[in-house]
Amino acid sequence: MLKTIINLEPGKKVYFASDQHFGAPNPKESKMREEKFIRWMDEIKEDAQVLFLMGDLFDFWHEWKHVIPKGYVRVLGKIAELKDRGIHIYFFVGNHDLWMKDYLEEEIGCTVFYKKQYFEMGGKQFLLAHGDGLGPGDKGYKRMKKLFTNPVAQWFFKWLHPDIAMKVALYLSQKNKMISGEEDKAFLGEDKEFLIIYSKEKLKSEKLDYFIYGHRHLPMVLDLEQKAKYINLGDWISYFTYGVFEKDFELKTFADGTKKNYP
Repeated sequence: MLKTIINLEPGKKVYFASDQHFGAPNPKESKMREEKFIRWMDEIKEDAQVLFLMGDLFDFWHEWKHVIPKGYVRVLGKIAELKDRGIHIYFFVGNHDLWMKDYLEEEIGCTVFYKKQYFEMGGKQFLLAHGDGLGPGDKGYKRMKKLFTNPVAQWFFKWLHPDIAMKVALYLSQKNKMISGEEDKAFLGEDKEFLIIYSKEKLKSEKLDYFIYGHRHLPMVLDLEQKAKYINLGDWISYFTYGVFEKDFELKTFADGTKKNYP
């Protein structure tokens, strides 16, 4: 099991945020949420050593050779500012921005991951992933993901004019639950939540302290066996929740523009 070890400096923290879905449902409403996320990044930049963006920062993202989607300038600029301050930024590709390539790495200096990763921080063991496609079930989405990550399908898509491609992709992203992977936000129970099932199976063979995911849009900290914790980071659509780790993990909210414990 390969893992990245991060030695936390005194007084520094690790932050986690997921599922902003910027661009949805329209540019005007998205910009209001973008401004709140930018204010949050301003709040954390003084004590952040690491920022994990856990997927679906954008409701849709595609990189052509010389073109990226219009918008998000202030969000990307703020992420670049944090990186220039020496904050390490790790970006997990989600199911809405799975066509991310090298733009964030080359232009901002983020480290981009396309699958789950293991980290050790503060002596604790972490498994981090966006969460889509893990665990049992969700077969319709898994089939769709295979299509979307197929090199031939990607090659054909890139030859569409960006205006046409973005219009089609945003429509599908917002209207088709099979593509979005988003189900009812109500808690289904430990025996039906696929990410909890996946985490419990992992604990049978691996010693881990924290399982941290996005994707599900349902903020939650759940105790598992062996003193491990399942964590879903929620989203920046309804909950405006985020995680912070120093010696222990805390789930917090920025819903009213101030940092508070969640719930």
